[in-house]
Amino acid sequence: MGESLVREGWTGPGRRDGVVVPLAPEEDGLHIDTHRKGIYEWWYFDAHMETGQTLVVFFYAANPNPGAGGKPGIEIVLLRPDGRKTRRLVPYSRSDFEASRARAEVKIGENHLKAEQSAEGLPVYEVHVKEQELGCHLTFKALVNGWKPGTGVSRFGEMGTFAWVVPVARAQVEGTIEDGDQVLQVRGVGYHDHNWLDFPFQSIIDYWMWGRIYSQRYTVSYAFIQCNEKVGNHAVKVLMMADGREVVLSTGEFEFRKENFDYDPSAKHSYPKRVTISVPNELELGLDVRRVLEGQDMLENFSLPLRLIAKHLMRLRPGYFRLESDFEIDVTRNGIANREKGTALHEIVMFRSAR
Repeated sequence: MGESLVREGWTGPGRRDGVVVPLAPEEDGLHIDTHRKGIYEWWYFDAHMETGQTLVVFFYAANPNPGAGGKPGIEIVLLRPDGRKTRRLVPYSRSDFEASRARAEVKIGENHLKAEQSAEGLPVYEVHVKEQELGCHLTFKALVNGWKPGTGVSRFGEMGTFAWVVPVARAQVEGTIEDGDQVLQVRGVGYHDHNWLDFPFQSIIDYWMWGRIYSQRYTVSYAFIQCNEKVGNHAVKVLMMADGREVVLSTGEFEFRKENFDYDPSAKHSYPKRVTISVPNELELGLDVRRVLEGQDMLENFSLPLRLIAKHLMRLRPGYFRLESDFEIDVTRNGIANREKGTALHEIVMFRSAR
């Protein structure tokens, strides 16, 4: 299969969107037929709190991860300020899953999420999860218009399609986290996206790097996905930038550079200590890693048979990084240049080396 068979969803001109249209509520509703095998869908939320916790939540209509069997489920991950992490992945039966196709409204067991439009026209999400000793009850108040790269759907030849929409690139988050017998009042900044696909995406990926930049004025969300030889080593590149509430840049036309690799024994991979992104005459972004918040050998999450298959038959060495970096962003709009600085979280999944 050659690169020419990869069809990204950009509306043009080129690999970008000349006009950015805000998302409709139904684009964050259910898309798949949950009774069909081999198709997957999930709603993803994360929040980084002012008190140092990072919380991640998945609502799975059909879980794409190895061994999950495409079942509905809940995943909740709490990364504490001292580096301790707790993860709970709980599968459910299809009879425990309910979702609307008209809007973001999902119920899995006693867990639920729901979106309502605010008076400002931006969505506010309520997210409630309780699994074993971990839980949360949070509101995500969107600060930026929803976005998708082009149509939001890319086709990978005969393998199938992958869809990605970002209803909440940046949110004000408030509520509570339950951690054992503690109930913590929290507030911070959050993000929500939504994916659905009809083939095992990991089968075409060498590595995937993504992140969000939150400066005083700008919001940036990016992803760089290096595919393997099955799709002609195609590189999927997507980036959005908002100035205040409005999305002003939606493009796949940027340079993505990785430098100064360092080996992490926990993930058993090397990661770039510097990442730069360049959209000529519009955006220059540099990320310098301050510390590794999380490095993980993802084979540890697999059952023994799956570990053996991934490692010895598929030759995969999956690793994961969550990184904290200092950033500097230079934006040029209407002939006026502006520079802002701060710190950002970004992530990497590797199935093979990213060097």
